[in-house]
Order: sequence, then structure tokens, then C-alpha cells
Amino acid sequence: MDTDIQTRAINTLRFLSADAVQQANSGHPGLPMGAAAMAYTLWTRHLRHNPRNPRWPGRDRFILSGGHGSMLLYSLLHLTGYDLPLEQLRNFRQWASLTPGHPEYGLTPGVEMTTGPLGQGFATGVGMAIAAAHLAASFNRPGFELIDSYIYGIVTDGDLMEGVSSEAASLAGHLSLGRLVYLYDDNHISIDGSTDLAFTEDRAARFEAYGWHVQKVDGNDVDAVDKAIRAAKADPRPSLIACRTTIGFGAPNRAGTAKAHGEPLGEEELKLAKENLKWPVEPKFYLPKDALQFYRQALDCGQQAEAEWNQKFVAYKEKYPEQGAELQRRLDGDLPLGWDADLPVFPTDANGIASRAASGKVLNALAPALPELLGGSADLAPSNNTMLTGYPVFNKETPGGRNFHFGVREHAMAAAVNGMALYGGLIPYGGTFLVFSDYMKPAIRIAAISHIPSIYVFTHDSIGLGEDGPTHQPIEHLAALRAVPGLTVVRPADANETVAAWKLAVTRRDGPTALILTRQNLPTLDRSLADDAGELAKGAYVLSDFGEKEPDLILMASGSEVSLVYEAAARLAAEGVNVRAVSFPSWELFEEQDETYRESVLPGRVRKRLAVEAGAGMGWERYVGCEGAIISMERFGASAPGKILFEKFGFTLENVIQKAKGLL
Repeated sequence: MDTDIQTRAINTLRFLSADAVQQANSGHPGLPMGAAAMAYTLWTRHLRHNPRNPRWPGRDRFILSGGHGSMLLYSLLHLTGYDLPLEQLRNFRQWASLTPGHPEYGLTPGVEMTTGPLGQGFATGVGMAIAAAHLAASFNRPGFELIDSYIYGIVTDGDLMEGVSSEAASLAGHLSLGRLVYLYDDNHISIDGSTDLAFTEDRAARFEAYGWHVQKVDGNDVDAVDKAIRAAKADPRPSLIACRTTIGFGAPNRAGTAKAHGEPLGEEELKLAKENLKWPVEPKFYLPKDALQFYRQALDCGQQAEAEWNQKFVAYKEKYPEQGAELQRRLDGDLPLGWDADLPVFPTDANGIASRAASGKVLNALAPALPELLGGSADLAPSNNTMLTGYPVFNKETPGGRNFHFGVREHAMAAAVNGMALYGGLIPYGGTFLVFSDYMKPAIRIAAISHIPSIYVFTHDSIGLGEDGPTHQPIEHLAALRAVPGLTVVRPADANETVAAWKLAVTRRDGPTALILTRQNLPTLDRSLADDAGELAKGAYVLSDFGEKEPDLILMASGSEVSLVYEAAARLAAEGVNVRAVSFPSWELFEEQDETYRESVLPGRVRKRLAVEAGAGMGWERYVGCEGAIISMERFGASAPGKILFEKFGFTLENVIQKAKGLL
């Protein structure tokens, strides 16, 4: 093409971004100015997308993993014709704008995922590539390659320093995710200064050791970047293209320095940069007509690409009607009729079953009815009960497999589950011990911010796991997870509540769900004497009222402690106390109920309340009130059999009754 137009198109990206950062007096101009040429190359020569329909299933995905360079992405979206007017770029980082400081999925049209915490985009893209490979293996037929997306990204030095990217890169190389192509903005600068301060390993050799296809190019040479992307797409391995760039390219006094990274250039330096690259100093947000027309070709190209894909899908449905209907259902996010018809109903059993074991039975009952359900564990599948019996493992030989061995990579697992869910057509889950939710927290938080319907399966949920001791016994973890806005935490009391918990997780499409499950057996409650386990969906419900009058006391608990308060209520009632036993599996679900329902479960007039939970008590105050009490864990546990630990730490029938009587 005309090199003059190409130069103007690239510089348009640079200075739209720099002007927006300067106007906001906040942001990161260095990445957009340095990475503009490689972003231009990817977006105009390779990325298949339709700005008129950002959710077109046949599109490629682009992730700006270095989300601090968000203005680069916003400039690309505006220029190629997404519903992101120039006025939104002028309002960069301002209240209620569509251009926040870091990209947010679900807010800005065309943003595929929320990025900013470094490494999250890198790892989530691995999950997207897994989803693409699985769906392609499941649905593509000769001549009908409907699922053929590439997952592209721009990753940074900071991304590669983060541990989660190492986990994810190792997994991606093992799985040979050939549709994953990352452009590495190799500018040798971080906030502190040169990467020589802390990041000196041979990055190319490192990724080659992971099993990636690695190339090195000049990031400002459009043809070289283009050639490298073509080579990457032809290679069966995931690809990293190290693009040598200059942060803040064009700024005479700041280019190549840390000063270009995270602060506006300043009016004088911005003026000098424009003069240096022969760009009009005024007006701000200048858009050359020929450059804009060039970028806007994406509208017609994208519309044509989607039309061709739709025609192919119609023909596919005619030739493969069953598969076509199934793929359409999955892409629409609908569940099949009768998907929950064969879920188990567990009989009353005083000895009971661990909720992790009940969860495994539920998963395997769901698997035949929900072919989109897939997942695994961070090397704990036999303990988490996350294997789908009779189904193959996902790997490079069997990409249609539904079981995953994520390895001891909890953080990458959580991010990959997010990526699978974002891609669409799948219901993914990942499992580990609750104590290791600490390793997953950044990815869980991204899922909550982005309303991603990921499912996290956490087993070994308390001191009840026993002999492994305090390093493996979660104490503060329930409180930490409950503190995440938008995350629904569910701790079922028995096997039938576990069934209800999975039904909830599968149907919840507006945010992530954490299932909190036991290692030890839990009595299966007699539902002829207690309320239906399906009431779990309301977050808290009355198991039973003991006594002939309105309650004088409310005993409440979640998970393994529910049977304890239930038995304590029965004992107290035998002594003439009117007691209500409440199962409280999910604070978040309870808070979603209307005030009338919440009052019906926890009537304000009953001020004597006792909460029991084998974790940190923080937060239960809102439900027990000023006249209530909490039996909880306010120290780390110990190494001993679980039954002994419950006795030593006061989770006994005698202690619950004593505390309850103390309130009365």
C-alpha cells in the first residue's frame, strides 16, 4: 500500500492515544506510541472481526494484555468503526465514559476481556485458545471449518515477568495451542527503568523451552511483523513474536525511557513529538481523512466475513442438522431441555457423604446432558472429584476431550477457565483445595469484575480436612472470597444442597460461582423434617422451626456446620426452647432476595442468634446482630484427625448448646 498512508495510519494511533492521555492528564502513552506499528499490522492485515457485530462467533479474538496501554485499543476500535465515538476518546479515564483507564469487558464494544493486572490477559487468552480448539474438534467438518478463530494478543515485559504467564505459557506449549499468537512489545522498559534491573533471562529461549514457536523482528517494520504473523499462523505451536520497539516512539526526550511509561508526555514534549513525526500540532485528536477511510474498510470487510460465515453455517445446518442445532444452542447460551432431569436425589443418611463426593456424582450426572460442561483440577482431580468418567482428556491428540489436567498451576487454571467461558459455547470449571484459592484470586477478581460465568470448585473447605495441618486448612478464605463483589460463594450443607448448588452454578450466567465443599462426610438431612434443599438458591432458608411458638433463638450455619446446629436446635427444643435452624449456604444469594423474604428467615424481633462456621467469623456480625454470637476459627488449625480438631476448636454439640443457652 501507499507508504505515506501507512505512516499516517500508524501515527494516527500514536497521537490519538497521546492526545487522550494528555487531555486526561493521566494514563500511559508509551505503549501505544511504541506498539502502534505492530498493532496496525495485526489489525489491518490479519485480525478477522466485524465492528458492526462485536459478538460475531466467527471472529478472531484480540487481547491487550498490557491493559495500561488501553488508549491503543480504544484508538483501534474507534478507527475501525466500532460504536466508540471520538467523544469517548476525548473523555478517556473520566466518569461514565466508555474509555476507562484499563479495558473492561462488557463496557466498551470490542473489548474481549478486562485487562490491567499484568499476566491476566496472557493467561486468559490460553483459555480462549483451548475453547477454540475444543469447539473446532467437536463441530468442524471437512469444508465447514466454522470454528477457526485465532487468539491474538499484545503482551509486555511486565506480562512476561508475572508468574501466571509462566504457568499459562507452560500449559499452552504442552497442549500445542497453535491458534495462539502473541506479539511481545519488547521495549526493555518497565516503570522502574530498564528491564536490565530485574528481567535479564533469555525470553526467546525460555518460550522455546515451553514448546512455543518464537521469532524476533523489528516492531516498527510492518512487513517484517506481517511475515512473522503469517509464519506463526502456519506453525502448529503457540507463537511468541518478540517485536523490538521503543516505548514512547517519536518523543525526542522521553522515547526509550521509563518517563514515557505511565504519565502524560506534557504539552511541550507532545508538541515536539508531533513535530518530530511531521504531525499537525493542532487540532488535538487530528484524524487524517485517508487514514480514517483506510481503517474504516474494516466495516465492509467484517460484514462480508460474517456474511460468508453465516452462509457456511446455514449450509452446515442443512448437511449436519443435529450438530448445527447443537452448535447454535451452545452459541446462544441456552441449556437443553431436561438437562437436570437425571440429577441424583440422595436419601437420608446419618453417615452421609462428603460434599466433594456428592459434587463428583452431580458432575457425572450432568455430563451426558450438558456436552458443553468441561473442566478439571490443578493436579488434584481424585481429591476434588472433578473427573468426568468415560470422557477423554483434552490434549493435542484429543482436543475434543472434556477433562483437563491443568497441572499444579492454580492461577493459570482460573484464568484459563475465564478464557473458556469468555469464548462462548462452554460451561467450564476448575478445581483445587480451598486454601489454594489464594493463588487464584487475581483471576477470580477479573471474572467478578467482568461478570464471567466461571465455576470454581473448592474442596477441603475447613479444619475438617484433618491431618494435613494448618498449611492446608483454610481459615480466612471464605471471608476473602465473600469480600469479592460479584462472586457468588456457595457452601452446601449436604449432598442434596450440593445438587442445588451445581444447578445454580450451571444456570448463573452473569458472574462467577465458587462452590465450597468438604473432604469429610456430612449427614444427608431428612428432608421430610427439613425444608427442601432447592431453597439453597435463596441463599438462606429455614430448615426447621423447633418448638410450638415463635422462635426465641436462631441458630444458623453454612456447610458442614449445618447438621450441627440442626441437632443442637432439636436438643434445645427438647428442653423447652423455641429454636429456628437456618441453613445459610450463600450470603450473596440471600442479599439478592427482597426484604420480605430476608425478614421471614431472620425476623428482626428475634435478636438472640448464633452463627457457627469453621472459618474466620468476620462478616457474620451482620446476621447475628449486637445480641448474637459466633462460633468460628480465629487462629490457624493444627495437624490431627478432623473429628479431633472439631472437638478441640469447639465445633461440638455441647459447645453450641452452651453458647446458645448463654445467649438466652
